[in-house]
Amino acid sequence: MRKAIMAAVLATVGFSSAALAEGLTVGVSWSNFQEERWKTDEAAIKAALEAAGNTYVSADAQGSPAKQLTDVEALIAQGVNALIILAMDKDAIGPAIDKAAAEGIPVVGYDRLIEDNRAFYLTFDNKGVGRIIAEHVTAAKPDGNYAIIKGDPGDPNANFLREGMEEVIGAAVAAGTIKIVGESYTDGWKPENAQANMEQILTANNNAVDAVLAQNDGMAGGVIAALQAQGLNIPVGGQDGDLAALNRVARGTQTVSVWKDSRQLGKAAAEIAAALAGGAAMDAVEGAVKWSGGEKGVEMNAIFLSPTPITKDNLNIVIEAGHISKEQACEGAMEGVAACQ
Repeated sequence: MRKAIMAAVLATVGFSSAALAEGLTVGVSWSNFQEERWKTDEAAIKAALEAAGNTYVSADAQGSPAKQLTDVEALIAQGVNALIILAMDKDAIGPAIDKAAAEGIPVVGYDRLIEDNRAFYLTFDNKGVGRIIAEHVTAAKPDGNYAIIKGDPGDPNANFLREGMEEVIGAAVAAGTIKIVGESYTDGWKPENAQANMEQILTANNNAVDAVLAQNDGMAGGVIAALQAQGLNIPVGGQDGDLAALNRVARGTQTVSVWKDSRQLGKAAAEIAAALAGGAAMDAVEGAVKWSGGEKGVEMNAIFLSPTPITKDNLNIVIEAGHISKEQACEGAMEGVAACQ
């Protein structure tokens, strides 16, 4: 089938310690380490590798697809046994996969799709994240003028998220109860670019915007800055569970942040990379499913973790999980946030 049905969506991924190779070096190529969440991912990857007796090395492409290619070459030259790649650009990363394959080095495509069957795809259910963002924003504002602030055009996740949003708002848009008055990709997922996009949408519509679907928390922050400059407080959705976003949820300026527990994802990536480096076949990785939902329909081995929406009503989840302290989450909280009482 063009799009395989996921046989299982896993909340956690585990491997027996006996199945994991030791004494390996795993290289991680980060696309743009500026995002707050990647620091959490990195800590989880390092901890899992070190606990198994393996070594972590990394490089930051700083938002440059060209630099990422040279980064991967440098990691290979260092003698890594496996690569975890957070791709800056889905197409530009191709030569890096060719180079790794030529050297017999397994690749884990981390959080962003690298549509190549030589890479193992590990991510959260991004289409599901888009659905969740739209579900919570439409629950708060079921009609009116909507703006959609998408991620980087070179990142397949931006389109997966948009597809999930469409599943929720499509009928209302067709019926005319929701009108999309502005929709923009955001270069590099950068908050300042999202703010500029939102400012342009507000100007074009004389501030007549009733809700915003933003595709991550950093961009939601930029959107909210643009809104506040105009004295507006409307429903805004985002994702990643950024600490500032969770505080905005408590303050009432952001409706939902879809938390993708980076600790789970990072741990799973480290364990998958070690298993593949130790000789495991991709389809033998515990929990792997066949998936072909990318733009090219390439069948890949993949694992999709389950995201968790965080609102003012369940903010306690991230506090109790140790992701954020009560003090951080609840500073300046509005009344009625149970977790902050």
